[in-house]
Amino acid sequence: MASSLLVNGLKALFLVLWCLMVTTLIYTISIDGLPFRWEILTPWMAATLVDFYINVVPFAVWVSYKESSLIAATLWVILLVCLGRDGTKPKGKHSSVAIARILFSVLGCLMLGTLIYTLLTDGSPFRKELLTPWMTATLIDFYINVVALSVWVAYKESNWTTAFFWIVLLISFGSITTCAYIVKELFKLAWQDPLYLILIRKGNRAEHRYESI
Repeated sequence: MASSLLVNGLKALFLVLWCLMVTTLIYTISIDGLPFRWEILTPWMAATLVDFYINVVPFAVWVSYKESSLIAATLWVILLVCLGRDGTKPKGKHSSVAIARILFSVLGCLMLGTLIYTLLTDGSPFRKELLTPWMTATLIDFYINVVALSVWVAYKESNWTTAFFWIVLLISFGSITTCAYIVKELFKLAWQDPLYLILIRKGNRAEHRYESI
């Protein structure tokens, strides 16, 4: 009963967030035009977009795992994160877990470098003039992704204090925290494990390891 209520609550939450983002997108286009213009690409807008798209990578990987279409499978290979939904065992001498560790470590360092560079060259992001319509829309989009990641973190962590700590970091530091958390979880997997086990709680992994044999 509690599980069903939680699922229905999450469905309602993400439906509301979807409506919010669609409304924001339509409103921003109506008042500020299309976003494909060089003049709106300020240093902090560029940094926010890097942050946003790094956070999109875990969702792209998850969608690729969930979907069995050719397009999803191609994306899975391009991201170098997994060897396919059906090929759950590592092939040859390459480990999808090791590749993912490297990938998300590099992405985390890229975002950290972007953040430091933008702070040094453009100052603090907490300035009213930076909050243009498209920056506002991008931030709303970004934090909707953070909500989804926070739900996953809350599911993964057995301790609510630890979950709250990671969620605060997600809100504060965005994809730097996303990458750090994913790398932390990847180091809990053996190199030969199928990569999708990162999605599952530690206590539930044994049966999935058995199924993938």
